Amino acid sequence: MEARLVLTLLMLCDILWNMAAGQCTLRNYPPIQPLPGYHRDGDIVIGGLVTVTNFYPYVGASFTTPPSFEGNGFPVSLNYYNFLAFVSAVEEINNSSELLPNLTLGFHIYEPYNNLLLMYRAAVNIFSGMETGIPNYSCKTSGPLAAVIEGLPAEQSSEFSSLSRIYQYPQQITYTSGNLVMSDTVKFPYFYRTVPSELHLCAGIVKLLKHFGWTWVGIIASDDENSLRAVQILRGGIEQNGGCIEFIETLIHSGSFINQNVYKIYHTVNASSTKVIILYCNRHYTEFIKQSIIWEASGKIWITIAEAFFFIPSYHNDRRNYFAFSVAKNNIPSFHKFVREVNPVVFPNDPFLEMWWKDLCNDQCPKSIQRTCSNNETSDYLIHCDVINSGDSYNVYNAVYALAHALHDMVTSTSDNTNWGGESERFFNFFPWKLNHYLKNLHFKNVLDEELFWDENGDFAIGYNIMNTIYLPDGTRSNEIVGNYNPYVPAGQEFTIYEEVIMWESTFTEIPPQSRCSLSCLPGFRKSTREGKPICCYDCIPCPEGEVSIHPDMDTCTKCPEDQWPNQKRDACIPKVITFLSYEEPLGLMLTFICLFLFLINVVILGIFIHYKDTPIVKANNQELSYILLISLMLCFLCSLVFIGHPNKLTCILRQTAFGIMFSIALSSILAKTITVVLAFHATKPGSKLQKWMGSRVSLSIVLFCSFIQTAVCLAWLFIAPPFPYLNMRSEFGTILSECNEGSIVAFYCVLGYLGFLAGISFIVAFLARNLPDRFNEAKYITFSMLVFCNVWISFIPTYLSTKDKYMVAVEVFAILASSAGLLGCIFFPKCYIILLRPEQNCRKYL
Repeated sequence: MEARLVLTLLMLCDILWNMAAGQCTLRNYPPIQPLPGYHRDGDIVIGGLVTVTNFYPYVGASFTTPPSFEGNGFPVSLNYYNFLAFVSAVEEINNSSELLPNLTLGFHIYEPYNNLLLMYRAAVNIFSGMETGIPNYSCKTSGPLAAVIEGLPAEQSSEFSSLSRIYQYPQQITYTSGNLVMSDTVKFPYFYRTVPSELHLCAGIVKLLKHFGWTWVGIIASDDENSLRAVQILRGGIEQNGGCIEFIETLIHSGSFINQNVYKIYHTVNASSTKVIILYCNRHYTEFIKQSIIWEASGKIWITIAEAFFFIPSYHNDRRNYFAFSVAKNNIPSFHKFVREVNPVVFPNDPFLEMWWKDLCNDQCPKSIQRTCSNNETSDYLIHCDVINSGDSYNVYNAVYALAHALHDMVTSTSDNTNWGGESERFFNFFPWKLNHYLKNLHFKNVLDEELFWDENGDFAIGYNIMNTIYLPDGTRSNEIVGNYNPYVPAGQEFTIYEEVIMWESTFTEIPPQSRCSLSCLPGFRKSTREGKPICCYDCIPCPEGEVSIHPDMDTCTKCPEDQWPNQKRDACIPKVITFLSYEEPLGLMLTFICLFLFLINVVILGIFIHYKDTPIVKANNQELSYILLISLMLCFLCSLVFIGHPNKLTCILRQTAFGIMFSIALSSILAKTITVVLAFHATKPGSKLQKWMGSRVSLSIVLFCSFIQTAVCLAWLFIAPPFPYLNMRSEFGTILSECNEGSIVAFYCVLGYLGFLAGISFIVAFLARNLPDRFNEAKYITFSMLVFCNVWISFIPTYLSTKDKYMVAVEVFAILASSAGLLGCIFFPKCYIILLRPEQNCRKYL
């Protein structure tokens, strides 16, 4: 059934061709007739579909029929070099004593004109071995067909693959098509190419955009399946890297709409804000695009996949920035020599051969291929000379050599090493299905000592060169390599760009130019996407308080580490200032001064009491308790100094524990004094049993017992959860508070609670004994001192809890000083007043 379908297509091809042969004239060009194939016999034959003449449509031309049939295109011959590379490689292999030494290669090359019907016709001619091919019929005068090397467009390459499998000639090697679909080894198991897959091409374009920071681009693509599929891959890659596409326009290949389509695309490009246009079109329409009105849009950077873009003359000579991705290639010296010395007889009978042949006489041609010509052969119409260095001839050359190496591996393999000789019938018994194994595992070095192989998808493991047009001072153009992309090299080395070589258009105000929907957000700002717009279109808003954006174009602002905070511009995090209640600052200095002043007063009072120890007022109410109270108050004043200064492990432990113990001793002494007053009054009554409790032993026991309880609580606190130095990073914005963490807040309030309990008991007892008839009754003063003490510490708790940072420490220091000063003043100032200013009252008669 497939054979019948092919036969029907070929019959249709012949009918159309015969109808058009006598009436097809392309403006001033001669009529185009299908050329006969170019043959050379050999033990093994290589088929070739090499396009020598491309037809580029005029604006308004019909794309629905072959261009040569409608007079709607103009031919441009660029690919003579491809044909010559094919022939040159075959001759070199046949003359080699190392590669296929006992076999000769032949070829059967046809010109498909980039036309599907003519491709089918040429393919059947190759398969049948006849000039006029007959489906399912073979008349071969030479060896079997090994494979077909073709340079067809992507769609035709896929169609040819299906046709070749019908004829059981599966091996197909293309030197032009990077068709994305054909990388599928399940659907196309016998397909190989000496160019990379266009999947890598899309990745290279995305790398180029990312390198220059171009996030706002437009795409123009032809409407063939391969280009549209590539556009979707491009779109995904661009958006994945944070870019956006302003527009995607498709070139419609239809005669009735092409003018309207071209003008629509022109207006879209001209009105767009993007500076970067990706031109992803079939190479056979490159010249058409360059000659269309689309090209008049200025101030754009064009990225194209068609290398011919640089070498086809354009009617527009304005300086434009072009980047073209070209398959990486090198010059083959032996091939240059072959072109320079080739006999024109080997060329197909092409009507444009004479023009091309004269081109090689021009002085501007590279010396490696320039011919020595007579005066009447020179030509000023220079089209083709540079194409030898950048066309597909390198890929054709490698394709022929790759096939030859696979054949050589097959012939010389140990399992198949039989007597081949030149007997093609024996060879045919092993062909073509075995050759595919050797092609798949091929790894060889070409004449330039380059290692070449196919990857798992049948794609050549080579990369791309990035081309750019450089305008020289004399006005001429030079096409230079400004970068490369090779996905097969180690990560991080796959993409290279040489910015110093690139020559940008003079109209650009930035070098390199930028293509963005919105201006870049500076550090300190973040992006805010505009409603209904792509993510690349945004406004810049400042970072909120406490957050920064260090890099440009950040989507979100970030919080600084805990030990840092934003600077004024919010574009960097700076270390927070570590703060604590220090001796150098005014608050710490003032509290230190007050502490030392009260300490000195305490020392003076203690000295007075020691000096006047024999006087009645000092002896009254237990002299030893007065000394203990004064010393404990003295230590309480000194305890407040531990709260000032940079906290460390020792000071954190001493702060609360020393303060709690010293205050418990002071309050225990006051309680003992109060109890002594009560006992002294009741013991003086006749027959009182309380006389035995009088004396210093009972008072000291009260002091020791009460202070022991507080000491036990403090020791338990230290063993269970002791205080420790702590950097509080969240208490105050922009600062780090160096403070003491109490460890156990329960223990802290137990210490304060016990002090309050002692103070309360002392206050109650003193209040009850305040009116006892004793001249030197201290109960009145103790009552007032306890009232001051309790007021200070009751007001301390809410004040302490409502403040933060170092002011909490200052509140506690103030409470310690105020309560200690209250005890000192209320109890001892009246006595000092009498001792110093009213000595007459310091006698026994006042008792």
